[in-house]
Amino acid sequence: MATLWRLSALCGSREGRALFLRTPVVRPALVSAFLQDRPAQGWCGTQHIHLSPSHCSGSKAASLHWTGERVVSVLLLGLIPAAYLNPCSAMDYSLVATLTLHSHWGIGQVVTDYVHGDAVQKAAKTGLLVLSAFTFAGLCYFNYHDVGICKAVEALTF
Repeated sequence: MATLWRLSALCGSREGRALFLRTPVVRPALVSAFLQDRPAQGWCGTQHIHLSPSHCSGSKAASLHWTGERVVSVLLLGLIPAAYLNPCSAMDYSLVATLTLHSHWGIGQVVTDYVHGDAVQKAAKTGLLVLSAFTFAGLCYFNYHDVGICKAVEALTF
């Protein structure tokens, strides 16, 4: 583990020089208290690091979600060239499902990170769910009633 140094400027100064602390290495207990928003003995700065919600801690849901996001991303890396080389309805619907899921998860992370307030965040996530459902339905409609995504992209490139 890399050595973490405390910034002595946070704790004050003496005679124009920074006051160096007796222990230059931050102990694991201080790091743990810092990450949990609890004051630690000997700490004099403010702490504003927020971890994930406590209802998700200790469960495998976050880990499985992260793994699912990576699987869909890697699947898209292979699916896009395969759809270009072999345009068919199976590829069209596979692209619809993976692109919609990939964009839903990505925009969901933006909502989680940048929308604050319980009511506003709930409304934004509901709007995202509606948008993703309409996107999925619209792309399925386009595949069924028109040429499909693969042929449409091919028509745009040539």
